[in-house]
Amino acid sequence: MLQRGSMFNGYSIEAPDGKVGTVSDMLFDDTTWQLRWLVVDTGGWLTGRKILLHPASLEKPDIEGRAFPTALTRKAVEASPDIAQDEPVSLQMQRDLTSYYGWDGTSLGGNGIAAALVPSSPHEGVAGGPQPQHGATSSTDPHLRSIAEVSTYSIHAIDGTIGHLETFLIDDTDWTIRYLVVDTANWWLGKHVLVAPASVKEIDWRQRFVRLDLTCYKIKGSPTWDGTGPVDRAYEKLLQVYYGWNTLGDAPSHTGASSSHPAVPERAKATPETAKV
Repeated sequence: MLQRGSMFNGYSIEAPDGKVGTVSDMLFDDTTWQLRWLVVDTGGWLTGRKILLHPASLEKPDIEGRAFPTALTRKAVEASPDIAQDEPVSLQMQRDLTSYYGWDGTSLGGNGIAAALVPSSPHEGVAGGPQPQHGATSSTDPHLRSIAEVSTYSIHAIDGTIGHLETFLIDDTDWTIRYLVVDTANWWLGKHVLVAPASVKEIDWRQRFVRLDLTCYKIKGSPTWDGTGPVDRAYEKLLQVYYGWNTLGDAPSHTGASSSHPAVPERAKATPETAKV
Protein backbone atom coordinates (compact mmCIF):
# COMPACT_ATOMS: atom_id res chain seq x y z
CA MET A 1 0.00 0.00 0.00
CA LEU A 2 1.24 3.49 -0.81
CA GLN A 3 1.72 5.77 2.18
CA ARG A 4 2.85 9.39 2.45
CA GLY A 5 6.37 9.48 3.84
CA SER A 6 5.52 12.49 5.99
CA MET A 7 2.84 10.56 7.84
CA PHE A 8 5.48 8.39 9.53
CA ASN A 9 6.97 11.35 11.40
CA GLY A 10 6.17 10.86 15.06
CA TYR A 11 5.36 7.16 14.71
CA SER A 12 6.46 5.30 17.83
CA ILE A 13 8.77 2.29 17.68
CA GLU A 14 7.18 -0.30 19.93
CA ALA A 15 9.45 -3.07 21.24
CA PRO A 16 8.19 -6.08 23.22
CA ASP A 17 9.47 -4.44 26.42
CA GLY A 18 8.35 -0.88 25.78
CA LYS A 19 8.62 2.16 23.54
CA VAL A 20 12.02 2.71 21.89
CA GLY A 21 11.38 6.20 20.52
CA THR A 22 9.69 8.08 17.69
CA VAL A 23 10.54 8.43 14.02
CA SER A 24 12.04 11.85 13.28
CA ASP A 25 13.30 11.30 9.72
CA MET A 26 13.92 8.73 7.00
CA LEU A 27 16.99 8.32 4.81
CA PHE A 28 16.74 7.04 1.23
CA ASP A 29 19.11 6.29 -1.62
CA ASP A 30 18.40 8.51 -4.62
CA THR A 31 19.88 5.99 -7.06
CA THR A 32 17.65 3.07 -6.01
CA TRP A 33 14.87 5.14 -4.39
CA GLN A 34 14.87 2.63 -1.58
CA LEU A 35 14.34 3.62 2.03
CA ARG A 36 17.54 2.74 3.89
CA TRP A 37 17.18 3.94 7.47
CA LEU A 38 14.68 5.38 9.91
CA VAL A 39 16.12 7.99 12.25
CA VAL A 40 14.61 7.39 15.69
CA ASP A 41 14.68 9.92 18.52
CA THR A 42 14.81 7.99 21.80
CA GLY A 43 13.58 11.01 23.75
CA GLY A 44 13.96 10.98 27.52
CA TRP A 45 14.70 7.28 27.67
CA LEU A 46 18.21 7.59 26.18
CA THR A 47 18.64 11.33 26.51
CA GLY A 48 20.36 12.92 23.53
CA ARG A 49 20.59 9.71 21.51
CA LYS A 50 19.28 9.10 18.03
CA ILE A 51 19.46 5.66 16.51
CA LEU A 52 19.21 4.23 13.02
CA LEU A 53 16.87 1.34 12.33
CA HIS A 54 16.59 -0.46 9.03
CA PRO A 55 13.04 -1.06 7.74
CA ALA A 56 13.77 -4.80 7.76
CA SER A 57 13.74 -4.65 11.57
CA LEU A 58 10.16 -3.35 11.64
CA GLU A 59 6.84 -5.07 11.25
CA LYS A 60 3.95 -3.72 9.19
CA PRO A 61 3.01 -0.25 10.45
CA ASP A 62 -0.03 0.14 12.67
CA ILE A 63 -1.68 3.06 10.89
CA GLU A 64 -4.42 3.65 13.45
CA GLY A 65 -2.02 3.43 16.38
CA ARG A 66 0.72 5.41 14.59
CA ALA A 67 3.35 2.85 15.53
CA PHE A 68 5.90 0.43 14.13
CA PRO A 69 6.07 -2.83 16.07
CA THR A 70 9.54 -4.39 16.22
CA ALA A 71 11.03 -7.58 17.63
CA LEU A 72 14.04 -5.60 18.85
CA THR A 73 14.17 -5.04 22.60
CA ARG A 74 14.97 -1.81 24.40
CA LYS A 75 17.92 -3.57 25.98
CA ALA A 76 19.31 -4.45 22.56
CA VAL A 77 18.84 -0.90 21.30
CA GLU A 78 20.48 0.59 24.39
CA ALA A 79 23.60 -1.56 23.85
CA SER A 80 23.74 -0.84 20.11
CA PRO A 81 26.59 1.17 18.53
CA ASP A 82 26.06 4.86 19.25
CA ILE A 83 25.82 7.55 16.59
CA ALA A 84 26.62 11.21 17.05
CA GLN A 85 23.77 13.57 16.20
CA ASP A 86 25.83 16.02 14.17
CA GLU A 87 28.52 13.80 12.70
CA PRO A 88 28.67 11.57 9.63
CA VAL A 89 27.52 7.99 10.08
CA SER A 90 30.49 6.25 8.54
CA LEU A 91 30.47 3.10 6.49
CA GLN A 92 32.15 1.35 9.39
CA MET A 93 29.46 2.49 11.82
CA GLN A 94 26.73 1.14 9.57
CA ARG A 95 28.61 -2.13 9.21
CA ASP A 96 28.80 -2.24 13.01
CA LEU A 97 25.03 -1.76 13.17
CA THR A 98 24.29 -4.55 10.71
CA SER A 99 26.73 -6.84 12.49
CA TYR A 100 25.31 -6.04 15.92
CA TYR A 101 21.69 -6.60 14.94
CA GLY A 102 22.43 -9.48 12.58
CA TRP A 103 20.97 -7.70 9.58
CA ASP A 104 22.03 -8.93 6.16
CA GLY A 105 24.10 -6.12 4.63
CA THR A 106 23.23 -7.31 1.13
CA SER A 107 19.55 -6.61 1.82
CA LEU A 108 20.18 -2.97 2.62
CA GLY A 109 20.26 -1.98 -1.02
CA GLY A 110 22.91 -1.46 -3.65
CA ASN A 111 26.55 -2.32 -3.10
CA GLY A 112 26.79 -2.52 0.67
CA ILE A 113 25.57 0.18 3.02
CA ALA A 114 25.69 3.84 2.10
CA ALA A 115 26.98 6.53 4.43
CA ALA A 116 24.74 9.27 5.74
CA LEU A 117 24.52 12.24 8.01
CA VAL A 118 21.90 12.37 10.71
CA PRO A 119 20.80 16.01 10.60
CA SER A 120 20.32 18.08 13.73
CA SER A 121 17.79 20.20 11.84
CA PRO A 122 15.81 19.72 8.63
CA HIS A 123 18.22 21.94 6.69
CA GLU A 124 21.70 20.85 7.72
CA GLY A 125 23.88 17.81 8.02
CA VAL A 126 22.50 15.93 5.03
CA ALA A 127 24.68 13.66 2.94
CA GLY A 128 26.01 15.60 -0.02
CA GLY A 129 25.64 18.89 1.83
CA PRO A 130 28.40 21.21 3.04
CA GLN A 131 31.38 19.29 4.33
CA PRO A 132 31.13 18.70 8.08
CA GLN A 133 33.79 19.98 10.41
CA HIS A 134 34.24 16.66 12.15
CA GLY A 135 36.34 14.98 9.47
CA ALA A 136 35.56 11.62 7.88
CA THR A 137 34.11 13.20 4.74
CA SER A 138 35.47 10.71 2.23
CA SER A 139 33.01 7.98 3.27
CA THR A 140 29.94 10.17 2.93
CA ASP A 141 27.63 9.05 0.13
CA PRO A 142 26.00 12.01 -1.67
CA HIS A 143 23.20 9.73 -2.84
CA LEU A 144 21.77 9.13 0.63
CA ARG A 145 19.15 11.77 1.32
CA SER A 146 17.03 12.89 4.25
CA ILE A 147 13.32 12.97 3.46
CA ALA A 148 12.93 15.87 5.90
CA GLU A 149 15.64 17.76 4.01
CA VAL A 150 14.51 17.06 0.44
CA SER A 151 10.85 17.76 1.17
CA THR A 152 10.32 21.48 0.38
CA TYR A 153 12.95 21.41 -2.40
CA SER A 154 11.71 23.29 -5.45
CA ILE A 155 10.83 21.24 -8.52
CA HIS A 156 12.30 22.30 -11.86
CA ALA A 157 10.84 21.03 -15.10
CA ILE A 158 12.82 21.37 -18.32
CA ASP A 159 11.27 24.75 -19.04
CA GLY A 160 10.43 26.23 -15.65
CA THR A 161 9.78 25.87 -11.93
CA ILE A 162 6.48 24.15 -11.16
CA GLY A 163 6.30 24.03 -7.37
CA HIS A 164 7.94 22.21 -4.48
CA LEU A 165 8.31 18.65 -3.26
CA GLU A 166 5.76 18.05 -0.53
CA THR A 167 6.45 14.42 0.34
CA PHE A 168 6.87 10.96 -1.17
CA LEU A 169 4.49 8.06 -1.66
CA ILE A 170 6.22 4.99 -0.23
CA ASP A 171 5.23 1.37 -0.81
CA ASP A 172 5.10 -0.06 2.71
CA THR A 173 5.59 -3.62 1.45
CA ASP A 174 9.12 -3.13 0.11
CA TRP A 175 9.90 0.44 1.29
CA THR A 176 10.45 1.77 -2.19
CA ILE A 177 9.64 5.37 -3.05
CA ARG A 178 7.04 5.07 -5.82
CA TYR A 179 6.21 8.74 -6.45
CA LEU A 180 7.19 12.28 -5.56
CA VAL A 181 4.19 14.37 -4.50
CA VAL A 182 4.60 17.84 -6.01
CA ASP A 183 2.63 20.82 -4.75
CA THR A 184 2.32 23.09 -7.79
CA ALA A 185 1.51 26.10 -5.57
CA ASN A 186 0.53 29.17 -7.62
CA TRP A 187 1.74 27.70 -10.92
CA TRP A 188 -1.36 25.57 -11.38
CA LEU A 189 -3.96 26.68 -8.83
CA GLY A 190 -2.39 24.69 -6.02
CA LYS A 191 -2.94 21.28 -7.61
CA HIS A 192 -0.82 18.27 -6.73
CA VAL A 193 0.85 15.98 -9.26
CA LEU A 194 2.70 12.70 -8.93
CA VAL A 195 6.09 12.17 -10.52
CA ALA A 196 7.88 8.83 -10.69
CA PRO A 197 11.58 8.72 -9.67
CA ALA A 198 12.34 7.61 -13.22
CA SER A 199 11.73 11.22 -14.31
CA VAL A 200 14.16 12.72 -11.79
CA LYS A 201 17.30 13.88 -13.56
CA GLU A 202 19.13 15.51 -10.67
CA ILE A 203 18.88 16.50 -7.03
CA ASP A 204 20.96 19.58 -6.28
CA TRP A 205 21.63 20.07 -2.57
CA ARG A 206 23.38 23.44 -3.01
CA GLN A 207 20.47 25.14 -4.75
CA ARG A 208 17.86 22.92 -3.05
CA PHE A 209 15.96 21.72 -6.10
CA VAL A 210 14.94 18.56 -7.93
CA ARG A 211 15.30 18.65 -11.71
CA LEU A 212 12.92 16.62 -13.87
CA ASP A 213 13.22 15.53 -17.48
CA LEU A 214 9.60 16.57 -18.10
CA THR A 215 8.19 19.79 -19.55
CA CYS A 216 5.61 21.98 -17.82
CA TYR A 217 3.21 21.21 -20.66
CA LYS A 218 3.58 17.48 -20.14
CA ILE A 219 3.04 17.74 -16.40
CA LYS A 220 -0.02 19.96 -16.79
CA GLY A 221 -1.61 17.41 -19.11
CA SER A 222 -1.15 14.49 -16.69
CA PRO A 223 -4.12 12.59 -15.24
CA THR A 224 -5.67 14.69 -12.49
CA TRP A 225 -5.30 13.86 -8.80
CA ASP A 226 -6.79 15.85 -5.94
CA GLY A 227 -3.81 15.31 -3.64
CA THR A 228 -5.80 13.58 -0.93
CA GLY A 229 -7.41 10.50 -2.40
CA PRO A 230 -5.81 7.06 -2.56
CA VAL A 231 -3.63 6.15 -5.49
CA ASP A 232 -5.09 2.90 -6.76
CA ARG A 233 -3.86 0.60 -9.48
CA ALA A 234 -6.24 2.05 -12.07
CA TYR A 235 -4.82 5.55 -11.53
CA GLU A 236 -1.26 4.24 -11.65
CA LYS A 237 -2.04 2.64 -15.00
CA LEU A 238 -3.22 6.00 -16.31
CA LEU A 239 0.07 7.58 -15.20
CA GLN A 240 2.06 4.73 -16.69
CA VAL A 241 0.39 5.05 -20.08
CA TYR A 242 0.60 8.85 -20.12
CA TYR A 243 4.26 9.17 -19.11
CA GLY A 244 5.57 5.83 -20.36
CA TRP A 245 6.72 4.88 -16.86
CA ASN A 246 6.95 1.31 -15.67
CA THR A 247 5.69 1.79 -12.13
CA LEU A 248 3.66 -1.40 -12.14
CA GLY A 249 4.77 -4.96 -12.66
CA ASP A 250 8.55 -5.15 -12.89
CA ALA A 251 10.42 -2.47 -10.98
CA PRO A 252 11.20 0.56 -13.14
CA SER A 253 14.73 0.98 -14.37
CA HIS A 254 16.00 4.02 -12.47
CA THR A 255 19.21 5.62 -13.52
CA GLY A 256 19.09 7.70 -10.36
CA ALA A 257 19.77 11.35 -9.82
CA SER A 258 23.00 12.81 -11.08
CA SER A 259 25.86 12.57 -8.60
CA SER A 260 27.64 15.56 -10.07
CA HIS A 261 26.95 19.10 -9.00
CA PRO A 262 27.14 21.19 -12.17
CA ALA A 263 26.68 24.92 -12.21
CA VAL A 264 23.02 25.73 -11.90
CA PRO A 265 21.62 27.03 -15.18
CA GLU A 266 19.67 30.23 -15.31
CA ARG A 267 16.01 29.85 -14.46
CA ALA A 268 13.61 29.83 -17.35
CA LYS A 269 11.99 33.19 -17.91
CA ALA A 270 8.61 33.36 -16.26
CA THR A 271 5.64 32.93 -18.57
CA PRO A 272 2.03 32.11 -17.77
CA GLU A 273 2.99 28.47 -18.12
CA THR A 274 6.25 28.63 -16.20
CA ALA A 275 5.63 31.19 -13.50
CA LYS A 276 8.01 31.07 -10.59
CA VAL A 277 6.71 29.69 -7.32
